[in-house]
Amino acid sequence: MGFFVEVVLGGLMAGVLYSLVALGFVLIFKASGVFNFAQGAMVLFAALSMARLSEWLPRWLGFESLFLANVLAFLMAAAIMYLIAVLVERLVLRPLVNQEGITALMATLGVTYFLDGFGQTVWGSDIYRIDLGISKDPLIILESVFEGGVLVNRDDILAAFMAVVLVAILALFFQKTATGRALRAVADDHQAAQSIGIPLNRIWVIVWAVAGFTALVAGMVWGSKLGVQFSLATLALKALPVVILGGFTSIPGAIVGGLIIGVGEKLAELYLGPIIGGGLENWFAYALALVFLLVRPQGLFGEKIIDRV
Repeated sequence: MGFFVEVVLGGLMAGVLYSLVALGFVLIFKASGVFNFAQGAMVLFAALSMARLSEWLPRWLGFESLFLANVLAFLMAAAIMYLIAVLVERLVLRPLVNQEGITALMATLGVTYFLDGFGQTVWGSDIYRIDLGISKDPLIILESVFEGGVLVNRDDILAAFMAVVLVAILALFFQKTATGRALRAVADDHQAAQSIGIPLNRIWVIVWAVAGFTALVAGMVWGSKLGVQFSLATLALKALPVVILGGFTSIPGAIVGGLIIGVGEKLAELYLGPIIGGGLENWFAYALALVFLLVRPQGLFGEKIIDRV
């Protein structure tokens, strides 16, 4: 029983990491109605920025504090992601206002490849490390309940805490602030939002900047756990089935979908893997998402769209 609990907890923690990436997809889709294929590349670019800056800043500024290096690197990486948001709005999104959704989707693919190539040019293409000062020794919990206890990684606890804080902040932002309501209006109808004075360009900068910040948080945690490498962008695309399950417009859905995917793939690998073969964990999430697309295409928390003709 203790091993089962450990597997479930490991799945929940993996699901939290997927959810952090999925938040960026949801934010941009809510504000623009565009599926942002560049979110995985944004996670990678943000993680590379923080990894390299935390390595370079102590040498440039002449200090040895790991905490200070991480704080400064995080702030500078956040500023870089904001600059990227401004450039994407000015150079990519602004010329595509009121165009077909497929046009903007292809534009985000272009942003993906640009960030991949530009990241290699600026930051390098090796495997880098983000050291958050967290011990890699796992915590042993529930020793009084299960023999030998249950192992939990400290990085996973940090990821779970950050996810809870981000979701709470974003939910309040969308529901309680004028900017959040403007974001929802822009998602419903670009022309109508502009006609009542909502500045579309500023809204898009805000939402891409927030998505960049969530990408930075996800990249920081993922880079600390797995190392910063270019396969991180592909791994981040595991958030696609998360968004399909939770719903493209639901922030809580991104979290719930991530937890379902994380636990589901771990349990499937454990119980079904020996029967149908290994590697189940790599494609289970996409198979589950396909089932949801057939049964409930709007996801668990997504809004059902009804067109009347």
